[in-house]
Amino acid sequence: MFKLPDDLENKYRFVTLAAKRAEQLQVGALPRVGDGDRKATVIAQEEVAAGLVDVWGPEIEEVDLELVVEDEEE
Repeated sequence: MFKLPDDLENKYRFVTLAAKRAEQLQVGALPRVGDGDRKATVIAQEEVAAGLVDVWGPEIEEVDLELVVEDEEE
């Protein structure tokens, strides 16, 4: 188990951030820590715990509403 970074207020934020980072790793992002032969989820957790990943939250993400409306119309 990894220690939560100081900038994350709870374990749920840690899990969400690690899951998002694991998705990035699975589609080809380069690991920020030595990967060895470990799973993307373990690498992502280590990166988040080390503070190497920017804090992300749904309230931070910007959504282009024009694109969402266009997709719904099709």
